[in-house]
Amino acid sequence: MPRVSVVIPTYDRAETLPRAIDSALAQTVDDLEVVVVDDGSTDETPSVLADYEDPRVRPVVHATNQGANVARNTGIEHARGEYVAFLDSDDEWRPEKIERQLAALEGQSDEWVGVYCDSTYELSGTNDRLRGVAASALARSDDEPVREGGEELIGPILADEVQPGAGSTLLVRTDVAREIGGFDEELDRFQDPEFCLRVLEAGKLAYVDEPLVVREETGQPPAAVIRKASEQYLSIYEEEVERFEAEGYEIRAAHRLVVAKAYLSEGRLLRGLWYLRGAAASTRQYPGLCWAAGSGVRRRPFPIVATVALVLAVLAATAVERTAIVRRVLTE
Repeated sequence: MPRVSVVIPTYDRAETLPRAIDSALAQTVDDLEVVVVDDGSTDETPSVLADYEDPRVRPVVHATNQGANVARNTGIEHARGEYVAFLDSDDEWRPEKIERQLAALEGQSDEWVGVYCDSTYELSGTNDRLRGVAASALARSDDEPVREGGEELIGPILADEVQPGAGSTLLVRTDVAREIGGFDEELDRFQDPEFCLRVLEAGKLAYVDEPLVVREETGQPPAAVIRKASEQYLSIYEEEVERFEAEGYEIRAAHRLVVAKAYLSEGRLLRGLWYLRGAAASTRQYPGLCWAAGSGVRRRPFPIVATVALVLAVLAATAVERTAIVRRVLTE
Protein backbone atom coordinates (compact mmCIF):
# COMPACT_ATOMS: atom_id res chain seq x y z
CA MET A 1 0.00 0.00 0.00
CA PRO A 2 1.29 3.52 -0.79
CA ARG A 3 1.99 5.84 2.11
CA VAL A 4 0.32 8.83 0.44
CA SER A 5 -2.72 8.99 -1.83
CA VAL A 6 -2.83 12.13 -3.98
CA VAL A 7 -6.40 13.06 -4.91
CA ILE A 8 -6.84 15.21 -8.03
CA PRO A 9 -10.45 16.16 -8.87
CA THR A 10 -10.83 17.43 -12.43
CA TYR A 11 -13.49 18.62 -14.82
CA ASP A 12 -12.75 19.75 -18.39
CA ARG A 13 -9.15 20.68 -17.63
CA ALA A 14 -7.34 18.52 -20.15
CA GLU A 15 -4.91 21.36 -20.78
CA THR A 16 -3.68 21.79 -17.18
CA LEU A 17 -4.26 18.28 -15.81
CA PRO A 18 -0.96 16.78 -17.08
CA ARG A 19 1.01 19.46 -15.24
CA ALA A 20 -0.74 18.60 -11.97
CA ILE A 21 -0.31 14.84 -12.40
CA ASP A 22 3.33 15.18 -13.45
CA SER A 23 4.10 17.34 -10.41
CA ALA A 24 2.64 14.63 -8.16
CA LEU A 25 4.62 11.87 -9.88
CA ALA A 26 7.80 13.97 -9.65
CA GLN A 27 7.73 14.08 -5.84
CA THR A 28 10.96 13.19 -4.08
CA VAL A 29 8.85 10.69 -2.13
CA ASP A 30 7.77 7.99 -4.59
CA ASP A 31 5.71 5.91 -2.13
CA LEU A 32 2.46 7.34 -3.43
CA GLU A 33 -0.50 6.85 -5.74
CA VAL A 34 -2.35 9.48 -7.78
CA VAL A 35 -6.14 9.10 -7.74
CA VAL A 36 -7.52 11.27 -10.52
CA VAL A 37 -11.30 11.71 -10.27
CA ASP A 38 -12.68 12.69 -13.68
CA ASP A 39 -15.90 14.44 -12.70
CA GLY A 40 -17.81 13.82 -15.94
CA SER A 41 -15.45 15.74 -18.27
CA THR A 42 -16.59 16.41 -21.83
CA ASP A 43 -13.18 17.46 -23.22
CA GLU A 44 -10.02 15.40 -23.91
CA THR A 45 -9.51 14.41 -20.26
CA PRO A 46 -10.11 10.64 -20.91
CA SER A 47 -7.39 10.70 -23.59
CA VAL A 48 -5.00 12.51 -21.27
CA LEU A 49 -5.51 9.86 -18.59
CA ALA A 50 -5.19 7.03 -21.11
CA ASP A 51 -1.70 8.28 -22.02
CA TYR A 52 -0.37 7.58 -18.52
CA GLU A 53 1.19 4.14 -18.23
CA ASP A 54 2.55 4.74 -14.75
CA PRO A 55 0.81 2.22 -12.44
CA ARG A 56 0.69 4.85 -9.70
CA VAL A 57 -1.97 6.78 -11.66
CA ARG A 58 -5.47 5.47 -10.84
CA PRO A 59 -8.33 7.13 -12.74
CA VAL A 60 -11.84 7.11 -11.26
CA VAL A 61 -14.65 8.35 -13.51
CA HIS A 62 -17.98 9.97 -12.65
CA ALA A 63 -20.61 9.45 -15.35
CA THR A 64 -21.91 13.00 -14.79
CA ASN A 65 -20.49 16.17 -13.33
CA GLN A 66 -21.20 16.34 -9.59
CA GLY A 67 -18.89 19.09 -8.37
CA ALA A 68 -15.38 19.34 -6.93
CA ASN A 69 -16.39 18.48 -3.37
CA VAL A 70 -18.10 15.26 -4.44
CA ALA A 71 -15.07 14.40 -6.59
CA ARG A 72 -12.70 14.93 -3.66
CA ASN A 73 -14.87 12.70 -1.49
CA THR A 74 -14.80 10.01 -4.17
CA GLY A 75 -11.01 10.28 -4.09
CA ILE A 76 -11.01 9.86 -0.30
CA GLU A 77 -13.13 6.71 -0.68
CA HIS A 78 -10.65 5.21 -3.16
CA ALA A 79 -7.50 6.29 -1.29
CA ARG A 80 -5.32 3.41 -0.10
CA GLY A 81 -2.59 5.44 1.58
CA GLU A 82 -2.02 6.27 5.23
CA TYR A 83 -2.27 9.93 4.25
CA VAL A 84 -4.33 11.71 1.62
CA ALA A 85 -3.12 14.90 -0.07
CA PHE A 86 -5.31 17.04 -2.33
CA LEU A 87 -4.21 18.77 -5.53
CA ASP A 88 -6.44 20.89 -7.78
CA SER A 89 -6.03 20.06 -11.45
CA ASP A 90 -4.89 23.59 -12.35
CA ASP A 91 -2.20 23.74 -9.64
CA GLU A 92 1.17 22.04 -9.30
CA TRP A 93 3.53 21.01 -6.52
CA ARG A 94 7.20 21.64 -5.94
CA PRO A 95 9.05 18.29 -6.06
CA GLU A 96 9.84 18.30 -2.32
CA LYS A 97 6.28 19.14 -1.18
CA ILE A 98 5.26 15.76 0.25
CA GLU A 99 8.73 15.06 1.68
CA ARG A 100 8.72 18.34 3.61
CA GLN A 101 5.24 17.69 4.97
CA LEU A 102 5.96 14.15 6.10
CA ALA A 103 9.14 15.42 7.79
CA ALA A 104 7.04 18.00 9.70
CA LEU A 105 4.93 15.19 11.15
CA GLU A 106 7.90 12.92 11.88
CA GLY A 107 8.31 12.34 15.61
CA GLN A 108 5.09 14.19 16.47
CA SER A 109 2.47 12.62 18.73
CA ASP A 110 -0.70 11.04 17.31
CA GLU A 111 -2.68 14.21 18.02
CA TRP A 112 -0.96 15.83 15.01
CA VAL A 113 -3.16 14.54 12.17
CA GLY A 114 -2.21 16.73 9.23
CA VAL A 115 0.04 19.40 7.80
CA TYR A 116 -0.37 22.21 5.28
CA CYS A 117 2.11 24.47 3.54
CA ASP A 118 2.31 27.87 1.91
CA SER A 119 1.57 28.53 -1.75
CA THR A 120 2.41 31.07 -4.42
CA TYR A 121 0.85 32.23 -7.66
CA GLU A 122 2.31 31.96 -11.12
CA LEU A 123 2.71 35.66 -11.84
CA SER A 124 3.79 36.08 -15.44
CA GLY A 125 2.74 39.60 -16.46
CA THR A 126 4.48 42.77 -15.29
CA ASN A 127 1.36 44.01 -13.48
CA ASP A 128 0.97 40.65 -11.73
CA ARG A 129 4.58 40.73 -10.53
CA LEU A 130 4.26 44.29 -9.26
CA ARG A 131 1.12 43.36 -7.34
CA GLY A 132 2.91 40.38 -5.80
CA VAL A 133 5.93 42.47 -4.75
CA ALA A 134 3.67 45.13 -3.21
CA ALA A 135 1.62 42.56 -1.30
CA SER A 136 4.77 40.83 0.02
CA ALA A 137 6.29 44.11 1.19
CA LEU A 138 3.11 45.20 2.96
CA ALA A 139 2.60 41.76 4.50
CA ARG A 140 5.73 42.24 6.59
CA SER A 141 4.00 45.07 8.43
CA ASP A 142 1.20 42.83 9.68
CA ASP A 143 1.26 40.84 12.90
CA GLU A 144 1.99 37.19 12.15
CA PRO A 145 -0.97 34.95 13.14
CA VAL A 146 -0.72 31.54 14.77
CA ARG A 147 -0.26 29.01 11.95
CA GLU A 148 -0.21 25.59 13.61
CA GLY A 149 -1.81 23.80 16.50
CA GLY A 150 -5.35 22.85 17.46
CA GLU A 151 -8.22 25.00 18.71
CA GLU A 152 -6.05 28.13 18.58
CA LEU A 153 -6.26 27.95 14.77
CA ILE A 154 -10.06 28.21 14.64
CA GLY A 155 -10.23 31.99 15.11
CA PRO A 156 -7.51 32.80 12.53
CA ILE A 157 -9.10 30.44 9.98
CA LEU A 158 -12.59 31.89 10.43
CA ALA A 159 -11.13 35.41 10.16
CA ASP A 160 -9.31 34.46 6.95
CA GLU A 161 -5.94 35.27 8.57
CA VAL A 162 -4.78 31.70 8.00
CA GLN A 163 -5.73 29.88 4.79
CA PRO A 164 -4.89 26.16 4.97
CA GLY A 165 -6.16 25.74 1.40
CA ALA A 166 -7.09 22.08 1.66
CA GLY A 167 -7.60 21.91 -2.11
CA SER A 168 -3.86 21.82 -2.86
CA THR A 169 -1.77 22.36 0.29
CA LEU A 170 -3.16 19.92 2.86
CA LEU A 171 -1.91 16.45 3.73
CA VAL A 172 -4.03 14.66 6.33
CA ARG A 173 -4.47 11.17 7.72
CA THR A 174 -6.87 9.26 5.50
CA ASP A 175 -8.79 7.81 8.43
CA VAL A 176 -9.40 11.33 9.77
CA ALA A 177 -10.61 12.59 6.37
CA ARG A 178 -13.14 9.74 6.35
CA GLU A 179 -14.20 10.06 9.97
CA ILE A 180 -15.11 13.75 9.58
CA GLY A 181 -17.19 12.98 6.49
CA GLY A 182 -14.98 14.51 3.81
CA PHE A 183 -15.78 17.84 2.17
CA ASP A 184 -19.14 19.57 2.64
CA GLU A 185 -20.92 18.94 -0.67
CA GLU A 186 -23.43 21.75 -0.04
CA LEU A 187 -20.85 24.56 0.02
CA ASP A 188 -20.02 26.36 -3.24
CA ARG A 189 -17.21 28.31 -1.58
CA PHE A 190 -15.13 28.16 1.64
CA GLN A 191 -15.16 24.37 1.52
CA ASP A 192 -11.40 24.24 2.15
CA PRO A 193 -11.33 26.14 5.47
CA GLU A 194 -14.56 24.43 6.53
CA PHE A 195 -12.94 21.02 5.96
CA CYS A 196 -9.87 22.10 7.96
CA LEU A 197 -12.04 23.29 10.85
CA ARG A 198 -13.48 19.78 11.10
CA VAL A 199 -10.00 18.27 10.86
CA LEU A 200 -9.12 20.34 13.92
CA GLU A 201 -11.89 18.56 15.82
CA ALA A 202 -9.86 15.34 15.36
CA GLY A 203 -6.39 16.72 16.08
CA LYS A 204 -3.75 19.33 15.35
CA LEU A 205 -2.38 20.73 12.10
CA ALA A 206 1.31 21.41 11.46
CA TYR A 207 2.61 24.02 9.03
CA VAL A 208 5.53 24.10 6.59
CA ASP A 209 6.55 27.70 5.99
CA GLU A 210 7.51 27.21 2.34
CA PRO A 211 5.60 27.97 -0.91
CA LEU A 212 5.46 24.34 -2.06
CA VAL A 213 2.33 24.80 -4.19
CA VAL A 214 2.17 26.89 -7.36
CA ARG A 215 -1.36 28.07 -8.06
CA GLU A 216 -2.79 29.32 -11.31
CA GLU A 217 -5.08 32.30 -10.83
CA THR A 218 -8.41 31.26 -12.29
CA GLY A 219 -11.86 32.77 -12.41
CA GLN A 220 -14.09 32.94 -9.37
CA PRO A 221 -17.83 32.38 -8.93
CA PRO A 222 -20.19 35.38 -9.18
CA ALA A 223 -20.06 37.74 -6.21
CA ALA A 224 -23.62 36.78 -5.26
CA VAL A 225 -22.55 33.13 -4.97
CA ILE A 226 -19.59 34.10 -2.78
CA ARG A 227 -21.85 36.25 -0.57
CA LYS A 228 -24.35 33.42 -0.11
CA ALA A 229 -21.61 30.86 0.59
CA SER A 230 -20.02 33.21 3.14
CA GLU A 231 -23.31 33.58 4.98
CA GLN A 232 -23.84 29.80 4.90
CA TYR A 233 -20.30 29.09 6.14
CA LEU A 234 -20.52 31.56 9.03
CA SER A 235 -23.95 30.24 10.02
CA ILE A 236 -22.51 26.72 10.38
CA TYR A 237 -19.96 28.07 12.87
CA GLU A 238 -22.16 30.71 14.49
CA GLU A 239 -21.14 29.79 18.04
CA GLU A 240 -17.45 29.80 17.19
CA VAL A 241 -17.82 33.13 15.37
CA GLU A 242 -19.40 34.69 18.46
CA ARG A 243 -16.75 33.22 20.76
CA PHE A 244 -13.73 34.25 18.73
CA GLU A 245 -15.10 37.69 17.88
CA ALA A 246 -15.40 38.21 21.63
CA GLU A 247 -11.68 37.43 21.76
CA GLY A 248 -10.93 40.14 19.20
CA TYR A 249 -11.03 38.34 15.85
CA GLU A 250 -12.76 40.36 13.11
CA ILE A 251 -14.49 37.42 11.42
CA ARG A 252 -17.62 38.96 9.92
CA ALA A 253 -15.64 42.03 8.86
CA ALA A 254 -13.08 39.81 7.13
CA HIS A 255 -15.84 38.10 5.18
CA ARG A 256 -17.31 41.45 4.18
CA LEU A 257 -13.90 42.20 2.67
CA VAL A 258 -13.99 38.98 0.63
CA VAL A 259 -17.46 39.84 -0.67
CA ALA A 260 -16.46 43.47 -1.33
CA LYS A 261 -13.52 42.36 -3.48
CA ALA A 262 -15.80 40.04 -5.46
CA TYR A 263 -18.26 42.84 -6.24
CA LEU A 264 -15.48 45.30 -7.06
CA SER A 265 -13.90 42.85 -9.51
CA GLU A 266 -17.26 42.55 -11.29
CA GLY A 267 -17.36 46.31 -11.74
CA ARG A 268 -20.18 46.72 -9.25
CA LEU A 269 -18.53 49.62 -7.46
CA LEU A 270 -21.39 50.75 -5.25
CA ARG A 271 -22.20 47.25 -4.06
CA GLY A 272 -18.49 46.66 -3.38
CA LEU A 273 -18.21 49.88 -1.38
CA TRP A 274 -21.30 48.95 0.62
CA TYR A 275 -19.61 45.76 1.84
CA LEU A 276 -16.25 47.47 2.20
CA ARG A 277 -17.63 49.96 4.71
CA GLY A 278 -17.81 47.27 7.39
CA ALA A 279 -14.79 45.28 6.24
CA ALA A 280 -11.51 44.58 8.00
CA ALA A 281 -8.55 45.10 5.69
CA SER A 282 -4.88 44.94 6.65
CA THR A 283 -2.26 46.82 4.63
CA ARG A 284 -1.14 43.66 2.84
CA GLN A 285 -4.62 43.39 1.32
CA TYR A 286 -4.61 46.87 -0.24
CA PRO A 287 -2.94 45.76 -3.52
CA GLY A 288 -5.51 42.99 -3.96
CA LEU A 289 -8.38 45.39 -3.31
CA CYS A 290 -7.06 47.96 -5.75
CA TRP A 291 -6.45 45.20 -8.28
CA ALA A 292 -10.05 44.02 -7.87
CA ALA A 293 -11.28 47.58 -8.37
CA GLY A 294 -9.11 47.93 -11.47
CA SER A 295 -10.41 44.64 -12.88
CA GLY A 296 -13.95 45.88 -12.34
CA VAL A 297 -13.19 49.11 -14.16
CA ARG A 298 -12.05 47.13 -17.18
CA ARG A 299 -15.43 45.38 -17.16
CA ARG A 300 -17.54 48.45 -16.48
CA PRO A 301 -15.61 51.57 -17.49
CA PHE A 302 -15.25 54.20 -14.78
CA PRO A 303 -12.22 56.45 -14.21
CA ILE A 304 -9.71 54.06 -12.65
CA VAL A 305 -7.89 56.73 -10.64
CA ALA A 306 -11.17 57.86 -9.11
CA THR A 307 -12.14 54.25 -8.35
CA VAL A 308 -8.87 53.38 -6.60
CA ALA A 309 -8.87 56.69 -4.74
CA LEU A 310 -12.41 56.03 -3.52
CA VAL A 311 -11.50 52.50 -2.36
CA LEU A 312 -8.45 53.80 -0.49
CA ALA A 313 -10.52 56.59 1.07
CA VAL A 314 -13.01 54.06 2.40
CA LEU A 315 -10.18 51.91 3.77
CA ALA A 316 -8.54 54.85 5.52
CA ALA A 317 -11.78 56.08 7.09
CA THR A 318 -13.27 55.13 10.44
CA ALA A 319 -16.42 53.00 10.51
CA VAL A 320 -18.67 56.08 10.82
CA GLU A 321 -16.78 57.90 8.07
CA ARG A 322 -17.01 54.86 5.78
CA THR A 323 -20.78 54.79 6.09
CA ALA A 324 -20.97 58.53 5.34
CA ILE A 325 -18.74 58.17 2.26
CA VAL A 326 -20.80 55.30 0.86
CA ARG A 327 -24.09 57.09 1.50
CA ARG A 328 -22.76 60.20 -0.20
CA VAL A 329 -21.72 58.20 -3.26
CA LEU A 330 -25.10 56.44 -3.36
CA THR A 331 -27.01 59.73 -3.31
CA GLU A 332 -24.88 61.52 -5.92
